[in-house]
Amino acid sequence: MAGLDLRHFLDLSDAGPQALRAILADAGARKAARTGLPKAHADDGAPLDGYVLAMIFEKNSTRTRVSFDVAMRQLGGSAIVMESGSMQLGRGETVADTARVLSRMVDAIMIRTSDHAKIEELAHYASVPVINGLTDQSHPCQIMADLLTLQERGVALEGMELAWLGDGNNVLNSLVEAAGLLGFNIRAGIPAGFEPDAAFVTRAREAGSQITLTQDPFAAVKGAQVVVTDTWVSMGQPGGDAVIAAMEPYQVNAEVMAAAAPHAWFLHCLPAHRGEEVTDEVIDGPQSVVWDEAENRIHAQKSVLLWAMGKL
Repeated sequence: MAGLDLRHFLDLSDAGPQALRAILADAGARKAARTGLPKAHADDGAPLDGYVLAMIFEKNSTRTRVSFDVAMRQLGGSAIVMESGSMQLGRGETVADTARVLSRMVDAIMIRTSDHAKIEELAHYASVPVINGLTDQSHPCQIMADLLTLQERGVALEGMELAWLGDGNNVLNSLVEAAGLLGFNIRAGIPAGFEPDAAFVTRAREAGSQITLTQDPFAAVKGAQVVVTDTWVSMGQPGGDAVIAAMEPYQVNAEVMAAAAPHAWFLHCLPAHRGEEVTDEVIDGPQSVVWDEAENRIHAQKSVLLWAMGKL
């Protein structure tokens, strides 16, 4: 069984406010230092030279897979990609046994899966850091990239007014958690029955953040500095026409963006279903920073890896 001093990154609260700020500062500095370098060129000092990351994918991925692989290369280390269907975990080996074996072979484990309980069990039995690449409950690495992107645009996180439109999914859960840890506010426009996890909302409110849930999309975005959305039907979740019909009033379009603060930024973790949760004119428009946001998965995750391995 793992020791209690391991630095897992299952949710943002595993790091806490001080470490999250340090991760963001390190990520920004490392990104700036790489200007003009080839993508796989190692950072100065190659801080993870000799280290290897195991990446387990039980859900499809583009950004998570590429960003963690490139992150390890830039840190001087390497990564092994494993699909659940091609490893013994997909053929009945227990999560505990997988954790014990991989801990003898690699320096850290990243997993992208549906069941959050699985990643908690993996971390419980692992003797190396475990990082959440996505679960149905939360997506902390995505939020670190989002926050880095906003800081690059000069947005002060403390006191920030952020609006969310659409499903109360794993991304919103982690945004709400970040709000409580870093002191910003969220107004979420969400249809009835699609609210975020109540435990995340309660903790953020207890920490002093204003978390407002409304069924009025324009009340959610009014005066917001940042507007965020995601796909209406998350990967592997039941959906169909009924869900899409419930979400249609929450599309981010030009009219919605006009109700936000002047020069408000638009975020989307991607992939986007254009014409559903967001229109082309918004995602391709001057207020959209989604491509910087996608790239910043690399830079934010590099610093998460360094923190998890005790080098930050």
